[in-house]
Amino acid sequence: MEPVAERMSLVDQVHARLVEAVCSGDLAPGTPLRQEWLAEELNVSRQPIIQALSMLKRDGLIEPAGKRGFQVTAVDAQTTRHVYDLRAAFDGLAARLAAGQSDTVRRHALIEEMKAGYLALKAEDTTALVQADIAFHQAIYELSGNPMLPEASAAVWRQIRRVMRAVLEHRTARASVWEEHAGIADAIRQGDAALAETRAVNHARDAADQLIGWMIERN
Repeated sequence: MEPVAERMSLVDQVHARLVEAVCSGDLAPGTPLRQEWLAEELNVSRQPIIQALSMLKRDGLIEPAGKRGFQVTAVDAQTTRHVYDLRAAFDGLAARLAAGQSDTVRRHALIEEMKAGYLALKAEDTTALVQADIAFHQAIYELSGNPMLPEASAAVWRQIRRVMRAVLEHRTARASVWEEHAGIADAIRQGDAALAETRAVNHARDAADQLIGWMIERN
């Protein structure tokens, strides 16, 4: 049989690079993606590019653009609402399960993640804030004890990364985000599963409402 490990590894690398470029905004919504240009930029043949683009289409990060091939999918209010509805469900479940862990597991949970967030907040570093925000929520997923949560929510979080920067670029929203994080972390450490779930769900819904409000104002 034809060996595929090395080829798939290359495809995975190309896919990861393109996901990062889309989620970070380096490839902005509406940017056309031509196979030849991408192959030249990433110094690979067109074959892994074709496969990676197919994966990005499956992820909902790009869409067909006629004869031009593909373009980066726009971020609109409806998509944002759908993505954050799913996030609320995942975050609520993760927080509830995390709060149900033993006191030994919960006692010092999320302290380092909160410190990283406050440092990024003080530095007014949007990129660091995005990274700290993602790390905080992923830590809760890991703390939940359900190994399927990170993988099951991966596609949703790729979309969330695209819009999270827009939330954190607003200085007025930054402090409130980390105040809400602190509330979630406290409920988890106290072992209050119902409160942790409620705060996590409300946190996701508040973020969606703010972002959609800004989208409507811009239009």
